Amino acid sequence: MQFTRRSVQTAAALAVVGSLLASPAFAQDKPKIALIMKSLANEFFRTMEDGAKAHQKAHAKEYTLVANGIKNETDTAAQIKMIEQAMAQKVSAIVLAPADSKALVPVVKSAIDKGILVVNIDNQLDADALKEKNITVPFVGPDNRAGAKLVGDHLAKTLKAGDKVGIIEGVSTTFNAQQRTLGYQDAMKAANITVVGVQSGNWEIEKGNTVAAGMMREHPDLVALLAGNDSMALGAVAAVKAAGKTGKVQVVGYDNIGAIKPMLADGRVLATADQYAAKQAVFGIELAQKALAAKTPQNQLPATVKTDVVLVTKDSK
Repeated sequence: MQFTRRSVQTAAALAVVGSLLASPAFAQDKPKIALIMKSLANEFFRTMEDGAKAHQKAHAKEYTLVANGIKNETDTAAQIKMIEQAMAQKVSAIVLAPADSKALVPVVKSAIDKGILVVNIDNQLDADALKEKNITVPFVGPDNRAGAKLVGDHLAKTLKAGDKVGIIEGVSTTFNAQQRTLGYQDAMKAANITVVGVQSGNWEIEKGNTVAAGMMREHPDLVALLAGNDSMALGAVAAVKAAGKTGKVQVVGYDNIGAIKPMLADGRVLATADQYAAKQAVFGIELAQKALAAKTPQNQLPATVKTDVVLVTKDSK
């Protein structure tokens, strides 16, 4: 086989280009960030995903995004598998909205042990469980207790001391569900309003509907239902209508999803809280990006990064 001078020159040039592309200065690999959310049946998480995808599109040269979410709010096993898949895909970072504050900690440790950066959003991982595994994971998100108290305080202004209300809690093993319940209880206690019960609606419309209907049957003099998210509030509104108590039993929620807005406008829902779903994942992604660029180790990331939460009513602009 004979080589011409031109073919030799071409081969040499390609070899040089190849070595340059292989060098760090010309590295083509971008960090791959996995966003793993709770149920995509919940409009809040679909909005979160949309916000993350829009951010990645605007920063396409900086990182790639793999976004995924479970089918229902309590499927922790599926979420654990998603983290394991992300590990197998050798992602650089995982931004996680955990379905359970404790159950996800062991697989999070596995990811960290493999050198994957983990950032926690939406629902805070359990502090004791993290301590037990000797890991630290930054939480980027709002103060759920303070946000719920804003909503509860607004409701309390329309009630009187001694009135009876019920709380429809999210998944009870999640930190944000617990914090929102505490915020509602803080507001009711301050106004001397009686909380007759706290029951889990699993963050879901149908379960929220069932719990709301049961509470109204058990307590015919109930005057309000405080739902831990807007999906459960939607279920509560339907239960109130079915019971013929529209206008007599008030409903509040949390998240400010699109489906709740017409209900705020016509009074079927009195108030909700906005914690900016579209920005939640972005805040976590940006923290991960900065840490990856600076090569900041997991244990040197900030413990918490607080984000905004505001009261939303029909008068909100």
